[in-house]
Amino acid sequence: MGMFQSMIKFIQAGEIWVYPILIAMVSGLAICLERWLFLRHVTRNNSQLWEDVYPMLGKGQLKAALERVRDSDMPVARILTQGITRALSARRQEDVELALEEGLMEALPRIEKRTNYISTIANVSTLLGLLGTIMGLIDAFAAVASADPAQKADLLSKSVSVAMNTTALGLISAIPLMLLYSYLQSKTNEVIESLEMVNVKFMNILRQLSQQKSE
Repeated sequence: MGMFQSMIKFIQAGEIWVYPILIAMVSGLAICLERWLFLRHVTRNNSQLWEDVYPMLGKGQLKAALERVRDSDMPVARILTQGITRALSARRQEDVELALEEGLMEALPRIEKRTNYISTIANVSTLLGLLGTIMGLIDAFAAVASADPAQKADLLSKSVSVAMNTTALGLISAIPLMLLYSYLQSKTNEVIESLEMVNVKFMNILRQLSQQKSE
């Protein structure tokens, strides 16, 4: 209870500048949670879908594999749908590679969606803290210059408190968001790299199947 009351006093001491920082922090954390849940879901389901389809592709059962991935909304399914569809109709492997790249480009925006907002919000939180600091210091100098001598100390203390509290809250918001951004960015890169690996493996399978037919 004491910690909760201390937090309330800390927020109140920052006055109006605290609220936009809090809004930015809550918004950033909400995006972090949504992205973490999404990436975890995509990582798990991409892996499961690839494990189901890989044996079919190895046996040359392209139509069966296409039926398996066609109705899935996972990024790997979108890529494989493009690649298998083109492999069933195209004569050149270059056409299949282009289809796989097209599927990857279509999947990337959904994977990377909103992640960059987190770093932007972290930077905005820091800037809002600095803005509150500057405004607090302006009020402090104004208090020293024009206030009654008996009230100068109280006004100066209050203004400096606003300045320091907004700076602290801006950093309290920005530091975790930057750490979470780095983590989510690494997870996003892992998903993208896994999709690129699927493209490579798919093309290797097609080459093996083509060699088997020519023998």
